[in-house]
Amino acid sequence: MNNYKLTYIGLMISLLIYVVSIVLELELFENFIIVLKSLDKFQFDEMIIPLIIFFIFILGDIRQHLKKAQMENVKKDIYKAMLSSSHHILNNFIYQMDIFKMTAEDTPGFDIHVLAYYEEIISNASHQINSLSNLSTIDEFSIRTSVMKAS
Repeated sequence: MNNYKLTYIGLMISLLIYVVSIVLELELFENFIIVLKSLDKFQFDEMIIPLIIFFIFILGDIRQHLKKAQMENVKKDIYKAMLSSSHHILNNFIYQMDIFKMTAEDTPGFDIHVLAYYEEIISNASHQINSLSNLSTIDEFSIRTSVMKAS
Protein backbone atom coordinates (compact mmCIF):
# COMPACT_ATOMS: atom_id res chain seq x y z
CA MET A 1 0.00 0.00 0.00
CA ASN A 2 2.87 2.39 0.73
CA ASN A 3 4.08 2.00 -2.85
CA TYR A 4 0.87 3.57 -4.15
CA LYS A 5 0.22 6.09 -1.38
CA LEU A 6 0.21 9.09 -3.72
CA THR A 7 -2.07 7.27 -6.15
CA TYR A 8 -4.59 6.65 -3.36
CA ILE A 9 -4.37 10.27 -2.23
CA GLY A 10 -4.89 11.42 -5.83
CA LEU A 11 -7.87 9.09 -6.18
CA MET A 12 -9.46 10.42 -2.99
CA ILE A 13 -8.95 14.06 -4.02
CA SER A 14 -10.36 13.32 -7.50
CA LEU A 15 -13.42 11.60 -6.05
CA LEU A 16 -13.91 14.46 -3.60
CA ILE A 17 -13.77 17.04 -6.40
CA TYR A 18 -16.15 14.92 -8.49
CA VAL A 19 -18.70 14.57 -5.69
CA VAL A 20 -18.47 18.26 -4.76
CA SER A 21 -18.91 19.32 -8.40
CA ILE A 22 -22.01 17.11 -8.77
CA VAL A 23 -23.57 18.16 -5.46
CA LEU A 24 -22.92 21.87 -6.00
CA GLU A 25 -23.61 21.61 -9.74
CA LEU A 26 -20.27 23.15 -10.63
CA GLU A 27 -19.17 23.14 -14.23
CA LEU A 28 -15.45 22.86 -13.57
CA PHE A 29 -14.37 22.14 -17.12
CA GLU A 30 -16.40 25.02 -18.54
CA ASN A 31 -14.97 27.34 -15.87
CA PHE A 32 -11.49 26.13 -16.76
CA ILE A 33 -12.12 26.95 -20.44
CA ILE A 34 -13.40 30.41 -19.47
CA VAL A 35 -10.25 31.03 -17.43
CA LEU A 36 -8.09 29.91 -20.36
CA LYS A 37 -9.99 32.26 -22.70
CA SER A 38 -9.50 35.15 -20.29
CA LEU A 39 -5.79 34.38 -20.20
CA ASP A 40 -5.64 34.44 -24.01
CA LYS A 41 -4.90 38.15 -24.02
CA PHE A 42 -1.76 37.44 -21.95
CA GLN A 43 -0.61 34.73 -24.40
CA PHE A 44 -0.37 32.13 -21.61
CA ASP A 45 -2.02 29.53 -23.80
CA GLU A 46 1.16 29.19 -25.89
CA MET A 47 3.12 28.42 -22.74
CA ILE A 48 0.85 25.64 -21.48
CA ILE A 49 2.24 22.82 -23.63
CA PRO A 50 5.90 23.77 -23.03
CA LEU A 51 5.19 24.05 -19.30
CA ILE A 52 3.49 20.66 -19.27
CA ILE A 53 6.49 19.14 -21.05
CA PHE A 54 8.85 20.87 -18.62
CA PHE A 55 6.93 19.58 -15.58
CA ILE A 56 6.87 16.06 -17.03
CA PHE A 57 10.66 16.15 -17.22
CA ILE A 58 10.87 17.57 -13.70
CA LEU A 59 8.71 14.71 -12.45
CA GLY A 60 10.94 12.26 -14.34
CA ASP A 61 14.03 13.71 -12.66
CA ILE A 62 12.40 13.55 -9.25
CA ARG A 63 11.34 9.96 -9.84
CA GLN A 64 14.83 9.00 -11.01
CA HIS A 65 16.38 10.69 -7.97
CA LEU A 66 14.00 8.90 -5.61
CA LYS A 67 14.78 5.54 -7.22
CA LYS A 68 18.50 6.20 -6.87
CA ALA A 69 18.11 7.19 -3.21
CA GLN A 70 16.02 4.10 -2.56
CA MET A 71 18.65 1.92 -4.24
CA GLU A 72 21.37 3.50 -2.09
CA ASN A 73 19.35 2.77 1.04
CA VAL A 74 18.95 -0.85 -0.02
CA LYS A 75 22.69 -1.08 -0.66
CA LYS A 76 23.40 0.34 2.79
CA ASP A 77 21.03 -2.15 4.40
CA ILE A 78 22.69 -5.03 2.56
CA TYR A 79 26.14 -3.73 3.51
CA LYS A 80 25.16 -3.46 7.17
CA ALA A 81 23.67 -6.96 7.17
CA MET A 82 26.79 -8.40 5.52
CA LEU A 83 29.02 -6.52 7.91
CA SER A 84 27.05 -7.73 10.91
CA SER A 85 27.23 -11.33 9.67
CA SER A 86 30.95 -11.05 8.96
CA HIS A 87 31.47 -9.51 12.37
CA HIS A 88 29.68 -12.46 13.97
CA ILE A 89 31.73 -14.99 11.99
CA LEU A 90 35.01 -13.26 12.80
CA ASN A 91 34.15 -13.00 16.49
CA ASN A 92 33.41 -16.73 16.56
CA PHE A 93 36.76 -17.34 14.85
CA ILE A 94 38.58 -15.13 17.37
CA TYR A 95 36.94 -16.95 20.30
CA GLN A 96 37.95 -20.29 18.79
CA MET A 97 41.48 -19.00 18.29
CA ASP A 98 41.53 -18.03 21.98
CA ILE A 99 41.25 -21.76 22.73
CA PHE A 100 44.35 -22.23 20.57
CA LYS A 101 46.09 -19.45 22.49
CA MET A 102 45.24 -20.94 25.89
CA THR A 103 46.52 -24.32 24.72
CA ALA A 104 49.71 -22.71 23.41
CA GLU A 105 50.23 -20.85 26.70
CA ASP A 106 49.85 -24.11 28.63
CA THR A 107 52.28 -25.93 26.33
CA PRO A 108 55.81 -25.87 27.78
CA GLY A 109 58.44 -24.49 25.42
CA PHE A 110 55.97 -22.73 23.10
CA ASP A 111 57.63 -19.66 21.56
CA ILE A 112 56.42 -16.51 23.38
CA HIS A 113 57.10 -14.40 20.25
CA VAL A 114 54.54 -16.43 18.32
CA LEU A 115 51.95 -15.66 21.02
CA ALA A 116 52.81 -11.96 20.84
CA TYR A 117 52.46 -12.08 17.05
CA TYR A 118 49.13 -13.87 17.51
CA GLU A 119 47.90 -11.06 19.81
CA GLU A 120 48.95 -8.47 17.22
CA ILE A 121 47.07 -10.27 14.43
CA ILE A 122 43.89 -10.58 16.51
CA SER A 123 44.11 -6.92 17.59
CA ASN A 124 44.62 -5.76 13.98
CA ALA A 125 41.62 -7.81 12.77
CA SER A 126 39.45 -6.38 15.56
CA HIS A 127 40.45 -2.80 14.66
CA GLN A 128 39.66 -3.41 10.98
CA ILE A 129 36.24 -4.82 11.84
CA ASN A 130 35.49 -1.85 14.11
CA SER A 131 36.62 0.68 11.49
CA LEU A 132 34.34 -0.96 8.91
CA SER A 133 31.46 -0.87 11.38
CA ASN A 134 31.86 2.88 11.98
CA LEU A 135 31.83 4.15 8.39
CA SER A 136 29.77 7.27 7.84
CA THR A 137 29.65 7.01 4.03
CA ILE A 138 29.46 3.66 2.35
CA ASP A 139 31.38 3.56 -0.91
CA GLU A 140 34.33 1.61 -2.24
CA PHE A 141 36.91 4.29 -1.43
CA SER A 142 35.84 4.77 2.20
CA ILE A 143 35.70 1.00 2.78
CA ARG A 144 39.20 0.49 1.39
CA THR A 145 40.55 3.53 3.25
CA SER A 146 39.14 2.42 6.60
CA VAL A 147 40.70 -1.01 6.28
CA MET A 148 44.05 0.42 5.18
CA LYS A 149 44.16 2.85 8.13
CA ALA A 150 43.36 0.08 10.61
CA SER A 151 46.14 -2.22 9.38
